[in-house]
Amino acid sequence: MITKILNMIPEFCLSHWLLRIPLSIVFIQQGLSKLPISIEDADSFNLPYIVWWFAAYGEIGAGIGLIVGGIIGLNIWGFFIRDVMHSLSDLLTRFCGITICCIMTGVIWVGEPDSLLDVLLYDNFHVFLWVAGLFFALRGKRA
Repeated sequence: MITKILNMIPEFCLSHWLLRIPLSIVFIQQGLSKLPISIEDADSFNLPYIVWWFAAYGEIGAGIGLIVGGIIGLNIWGFFIRDVMHSLSDLLTRFCGITICCIMTGVIWVGEPDSLLDVLLYDNFHVFLWVAGLFFALRGKRA
């Protein structure tokens, strides 16, 4: 009986956009807030300039790439290039998810938490962003 009712509920196959869009917006905003990139800003976080540069452009790129990966994964392409676009969408989405995880690991690490428990209890925003990036890294286009 319950299975029959559950099977009547339609699957919303575009629900990944409910996570993809806000995550992209947060990363694009954070990356843009670092522009123009300066040595002084990097020094304020005790980071080398090159790390700060990669963080800023990585955030912007991951945010844009997550949106682009979702768009090219839509079933709007012609029959002949559909497989290529779906593969590209999967690869781009996974790469952006891994990039988000790397950046968020660095952000959490720079905060110098006392323990993993402190991170989980008091840095929940960064943990959420890390887990969302991991979700896209693991699921790819099939998110």
